[in-house]
Parts: sequence; structure tokens; C-alpha cells
Amino acid sequence: MKEKFINLFTDFGFKKAFGEEASKEHLISFLNTLLPEKHQIHELQFNQNERQGTTALDRKAIFDLSCISSTGEHFIVELQKAKQNFFKDRSVFYSTFPIQQQAERGDWNFKLAAVYTIGILDFVFDEDESQGRHEVVHRVQLKNQHHQVFYDKLTFIYLTLPNFTKTEDELDTLQDKWFYVFRHLHELDEIPPRLRERVFLSLFEKARIARFQPEERDAYESSLKYYRDLKNVIDTARDEGREEGREEGREEGKKEGKEEGRLDEKRNLAIRMIRREMSDEDIAELTGLSIDAIAEIRANPAHFISDEPL
Repeated sequence: MKEKFINLFTDFGFKKAFGEEASKEHLISFLNTLLPEKHQIHELQFNQNERQGTTALDRKAIFDLSCISSTGEHFIVELQKAKQNFFKDRSVFYSTFPIQQQAERGDWNFKLAAVYTIGILDFVFDEDESQGRHEVVHRVQLKNQHHQVFYDKLTFIYLTLPNFTKTEDELDTLQDKWFYVFRHLHELDEIPPRLRERVFLSLFEKARIARFQPEERDAYESSLKYYRDLKNVIDTARDEGREEGREEGREEGKKEGKEEGRLDEKRNLAIRMIRREMSDEDIAELTGLSIDAIAEIRANPAHFISDEPL
């Protein structure tokens, strides 16, 4: 049966539900479940998503959502569909833009408004997985050697939503309800009783696919296909790569075998992405391979690992 509501982990679905003027109340409601009382949002305005900086490095920063509250706090909201190399580095890099944006000409005392970077993740961190931790909300701030907060105006909040497993009957807080919506909206046929609140009724109405204009439906289907392809490619390739790495490690008992297994995993992942006509830049960001290495794979795909005929 066709889905009735959008998948919020698609680029189109996320922007439709949270990134339009008519969707501000959804974003405010969601963010307020993550923020301390002193930074609760009453109104906000969207910033330009792409930073028009003076250097190529500046222009690499393209945010899913960037906004500022009426009291001056800055927010970057990033949707992350799959694990990437250097994800945390990129997150820290992005946080520098709303900090620099606050600089004033002339005599300025360097006082800054709070900056929040919020990552909505469709995966769990490797360290959580290996240590058996199941937290959904990860709150990160700068601390000193005594584990005391050194600077409270820069906060990173990461939501590892696969760890959220509550059922509809267990939804007690507004935060629970938002996490449930992120995970299950596209699976629902009707609005659950526990979500019959004004903000969610509004969200469901915006998310109803049958209301879309033909061009919106086409854009959503394209976004959904990209999301499904990306998840399938990464999940499959990483599973295969891990098995190859384990096998080589068992056979050789050497570090080199494990490293080659990881490299094979990246190459296999790159081949699958090339088949789906992803750009070299996206492939490099997701695999950690260099642009030159990807060009070599494009030129000689038969020389590299793949489980499917090219």
C-alpha cells in the first residue's frame, strides 16, 4: 500500500515539515523540547541555507536549516541519513559560521549569542554501538579537566533516533511524540490518538502526500528514491565490507588484512554510488576516498570489489 505521509528523513520531507514559513510552528515546538528554559523559542526567522562566503571553504557550508530566534540565539539543524567519515568534524565546522556571523564592525566587545547545532541522525554512533549504549539525546559542550562546563554558549545536540523504541502507548512527553513522528510518520495510515494535538494535526496535514501538487509529488518521489538508494547502498556495502575484513583478519591475523578489508568496503560503497549517478564530491564525503581514487574506480570499475555486475 502506498504511504500516506512523507518520510521526514528525505530532504523534501524534512523541508516541507520544518523549513517553510508555514511550518515554523512545527520547528519551534520540536526545538523547544531540546532547549533549556532560558533559550525557549517564541519566534524565529530562517537564514539563508547556503553561506555565500568569500572563499571556497566558506561556500562548502550548506545547512539543512539555519535560523535565529527573536532573542538572538542561532540554530543549525542538520538531517543526517547515514554515517559519514568526519561527521563530527563537519558538525564543528558548521558551528563556526553562526559564530562568525555575529561579528560587528568597529569597536566590538566579542559578546556572542548562544549557538546550537542540532543533528537528527538516522544511525547510531559507533562508540555507542560498541559499548551497548542506547541514549537518544547526546548533549555536548566544552568542558574543562574537572568536567565542568567551560563555555555554555556553544552546544551540540545529536539525536540518534534508531535508539528511540517507545511505542505509541508509551509517549508521555512532547519530546517523545516528536521522536516518534520522526521515526514512524511515513508508516502511519491515520493520526494516532496520542498525537491529536494542534501542532501535530498541522504537521500531518502538511505531510499528507495526497495534498501535493504534481511537481511536489515528483520532487518527493525523487527525494525518497535517493534516500532509499543511499540507505541500501551504505547498509549493504558496509555489511559486506565488515565481513570481508573479518575474513581477511581470520585468515591472515594481520593488521594489513583488516585495513585492506576497510578499503574494500569503501571501494564497494563507491561503486554502488557511482551506479546511482552520485557526484564524486558526495561519494568522497561519504566514503573518505579521495577524488582521484574515485576517478580511478570510475575508469576501471572491474578492477575493484563489487558483488553485482556493472
